[in-house]
Amino acid sequence: MDLKNKTVLFLGSSVTFGATKKGVSFADILAKKLSFNMIKSAVCGTTLADINANSYPKRLMQIDKNTKVDLFVCQLSTNDAGQNLPIIETEKAIRFIIEYTKSTFNCPLVFFTGTYFENENYAKFVELIIALKEEYGFYLLDLYNDNKMRNISKKTYEKYMQDPIHPTILGYEKWWSPKFIELFNLI
Repeated sequence: MDLKNKTVLFLGSSVTFGATKKGVSFADILAKKLSFNMIKSAVCGTTLADINANSYPKRLMQIDKNTKVDLFVCQLSTNDAGQNLPIIETEKAIRFIIEYTKSTFNCPLVFFTGTYFENENYAKFVELIIALKEEYGFYLLDLYNDNKMRNISKKTYEKYMQDPIHPTILGYEKWWSPKFIELFNLI
């Protein structure tokens, strides 16, 4: 999909926000590189599960319904797993986001996972998003199970990741962004 001069909506938490680089993430890098208009609704520490005013569903509903969105990109938050939220609550939120996006913006939808890190809960959320992809047919950038992403040297990993969840600016630029571009070219 050629995104030049189109509008891409990003919904997420600290990874999408760019917590390690003062608000600059892969979304900003992609917007600049691919020349698209970006709407970034990303708040650190937030969840997909609709548990407070900053949840993904609440923020999604705050975006003007008349906005022309050409592509919607949603982060599979690590916060749901980190806060040990019931997977059923996250599933409800994901289903809501899928249905709301289709009915409101009628555009392609991409979910993406974080890269692999040791967390049994997050592994279950990744399994959930894979199952929902099969059910709904949205696009999925599964960085968690990507063997090429997993099989890098420790030295490179330390350059690309601030911690097990948050990429550095170099990680966003050299490691994550090419994967997004590869997927966007298939849409």
